[in-house]
Amino acid sequence: MGSKGKGGAVAAGAACVGMPADFRIADVMDMHRQLRDALNLSPVVLDGTTVDRVDTTALQLLVAYQRDAQKRGHQVSWVGVSVPLYDAASQLGLAQTLALPAKPSA
Repeated sequence: MGSKGKGGAVAAGAACVGMPADFRIADVMDMHRQLRDALNLSPVVLDGTTVDRVDTTALQLLVAYQRDAQKRGHQVSWVGVSVPLYDAASQLGLAQTLALPAKPSA
């Protein structure tokens, strides 16, 4: 947490949460802790540019996080997403819910 992603600019003072390359159920608890800590900050920038593998559990965590952040009035944006992350979210109909940026070119 706290580093600038390679996909775009992160606003000064924003909390940046980077996702692991293998973002599946085994890493969900660690990501949950990072996201929970960032929930008290605003704005929050999510960096999904390095994700190679993602599962439904990880996407469910992101949906729950987005909803919690919205309830608290916090702004959440993306510095970027990988093709696998975008494709998985799209297949489950979650790309819009997660407010993902446009699909990156392969």
